[in-house]
Amino acid sequence: MRSYRKPAAAGLGCLLALATAACSGQGDAAAPASKAPASPTSVTSPTATAAAGTSYAPYLSATEAAGTDTAGSPTTYNLAFVIAGGDDCTPRWNGTHAIGDAKVASRVAKLKADGARVRVSFGGASGKELAVNCDSAAALATAYGKALDAAGTTLADFDIEGDELSDSASIALRSEAIARLQEERADLEVSFTLPVMPSGLDKDGLALLASANDKGVQVSTVNLMTMNYGSSYDGDMGGYALTAAKAAHTQLRKTFGTSDPAAWRGMALTSMIGVNDVANETFTLADAAEVRAFAEEKGIAWVSMWSTARDRQCADGSKPAEAATNCSGVKQEAGAFGKAFAG
Repeated sequence: MRSYRKPAAAGLGCLLALATAACSGQGDAAAPASKAPASPTSVTSPTATAAAGTSYAPYLSATEAAGTDTAGSPTTYNLAFVIAGGDDCTPRWNGTHAIGDAKVASRVAKLKADGARVRVSFGGASGKELAVNCDSAAALATAYGKALDAAGTTLADFDIEGDELSDSASIALRSEAIARLQEERADLEVSFTLPVMPSGLDKDGLALLASANDKGVQVSTVNLMTMNYGSSYDGDMGGYALTAAKAAHTQLRKTFGTSDPAAWRGMALTSMIGVNDVANETFTLADAAEVRAFAEEKGIAWVSMWSTARDRQCADGSKPAEAATNCSGVKQEAGAFGKAFAG
C-alpha cells in the first residue's frame, strides 16, 4: 500500500504501505504486505478478539489524525508505516518522525483510549523497509522491537511489496530477525501483508512465506492486498477480492499445512476503498459489504482498508482522475466504508 511519507499529490497507494506514487505492481498497469517450533509453522490467530469473529482493523497514518479514524469502532488500528529514514538501521515513523516522537505517542494513546489495540506496520510501498538497511538479524530485531515498544504493542505487521518482495537477502534477514524477536517476546503476533491477484499470491509472496516458515516464524495472519490488479481487471472489485481470497486459501493450506478452517482464520483482507491506483478499478460501498459478509462466512480473522483518511467523499462529490490521499473518489457519507467493513 502507499505510505504517508510523501506529499499527497497523487493519493495513497496500495496498503498504507497504503506517497504520491502508486502502490507496488500487482498487475500489468500497477505502479511501484513461546519459542518458535520447527517448521512447518502453523497459521494461527491467537488473539481473543479475533477468535470472537471477524474484526475490523483499518490502516491509518501514525502521525496525522483524520476525522474518520474511528468510524466503525475498529478493534485494532494498523499504524502506517515504520521504515528507515535513510541508509541506517534506525526505525522512524514514515521515515521522518523519531520512533519516540511525542506527537505519535499521544496519537497512539488516544487510539487506545476506548480499548482498541494498535499494530505497527513495517514497510509499505514507499521508502526502505528496515531489513534492507540493517546488517544483522540482531540489529534488525532490535529496530523492530524499539518501534513495538514505542507503540506499546505485541502486534507486528510486515507490508512487503515492490522490489523488496523479490529481494532474497532482505527476506531471509527479516525472517531470521522476526524469529529471534519471537524468541524474546513470546506474545508477539506477526502478520505479513502481501500483494495478491485474483489467481492468488505470486511466487515472490509464497517464497517470502516459505522463508518465514523455514526460520520458524509463527505467522498469525497473511493479509491480502485485494487491490490494484491491472488494467485487464475492470469489473467487480468485490468479486475479485473473493476470488483472490479463495485462491490464496488453497495456497496457505499447502504452505503451512493447516486445516481448511485454520487457513481461513489465518487470513485477512485489505481493500483500497473508492478509486484505486489502476484506471477503471473502483471499490464501492457495496463491494465493502460483500467482502465483510464473505469474511464472516469463512471466519477470516480481520478485514481492513486503505485508509481511514480516504473514508470520505471528495469535494462536491467529484471523482478524481487519480486516487487521492484524503478522499475516496466515490459518493459517500464520511466514515461509511469503516462502518461497512465493521459490519
